Amino acid sequence: MATASSFDVVSDFDQQELVNAVDQARREITNRYDLKDSATTLELTAETLTINTDSEFSLDAVVTLLQTKVAKRNLSLKIFDFGKVETASGNRVRQVITLQRGLSSELAKDLSKQIRDQFKKVQVSIQGDALRVSAKSKDDLQTVIQYLKQQDVPAPLQFTNYR
Repeated sequence: MATASSFDVVSDFDQQELVNAVDQARREITNRYDLKDSATTLELTAETLTINTDSEFSLDAVVTLLQTKVAKRNLSLKIFDFGKVETASGNRVRQVITLQRGLSSELAKDLSKQIRDQFKKVQVSIQGDALRVSAKSKDDLQTVIQYLKQQDVPAPLQFTNYR
């Protein structure tokens, strides 16, 4: 009797690694010559990261620095959804970066349709902000994982609960 195997497709990141990357970026901002006098602040909340600095040049430098620190911590840069650069009080600029966690309903529907079209022996169900992929054969699940890794998806994908 063959039982169905399954795995979940989720989009998440390690919050503590992001906190560590932001702390490293803050330390480097205070030490770097070109950013030392810019009074740059990085404010991290659960859903957003706000960069407040004195010019667009220093904003670009801080964004590049932050992306470098995040990449060194093995976090995907796809977790960042960069907002518009806004002018703040006192000739300063601000950029709010939204942190993407979970699959959006549109992305989940799109991935579900792609998987159903490519793999006929696989069942896909949307469960909140995750996808549950199940099949009788573990080999089919492995090919689905390989297929999803090759796709250019606007969110970082992780594969969990492989049973």
